[in-house]
Amino acid sequence: MPIPAFVLSLREHIGHEPLWMPGVSAVVRNDSGEVLLVRRADNGSWGLVSGILEPGEQPAPGLVREIEEETGVVASIEHLTAVWTLPEITYPNGDRAQFIDLCFTAQYVSGEARVNDDESTDVGWFALDRLPDGLHDRARIRLDRALAYDGTTWFEGRPEPRQGGPASAGPPGPR
Repeated sequence: MPIPAFVLSLREHIGHEPLWMPGVSAVVRNDSGEVLLVRRADNGSWGLVSGILEPGEQPAPGLVREIEEETGVVASIEHLTAVWTLPEITYPNGDRAQFIDLCFTAQYVSGEARVNDDESTDVGWFALDRLPDGLHDRARIRLDRALAYDGTTWFEGRPEPRQGGPASAGPPGPR
């Protein structure tokens, strides 16, 4: 997969040290309820459309860009369904990176699903009861969370509310 120019520039300064990256992913559905999946060129696994935001790029427009660049599909972003930090990755060249992933649901608008760049070897629409073998575990987790979305975004590691909260720390002060 091509390395974005801004990452190459940063790597000139930091070498292989860990790089914190903003990532976006999408559960894109069509009017039949099928989900758009891509078979990754780097590891052969099936997954959701995902990508790295460019510096200063807003997540929703950046994800619309990624969907169209990778698949030829134009989609409309609907909901932010999950936020989580992925495990650190070490690439074959020794570069280390860690991604925060913002996962959204999106609705198909137009376009013909196809391999549209060199990041994937196959693209297709799949019924939820006929997902392909080789679906990456993280893609399945994102998909499950998106399908369970009830209006509340899921946050990995969300702390439980403190019992009592600040108001129970003592009597109210003067007004």
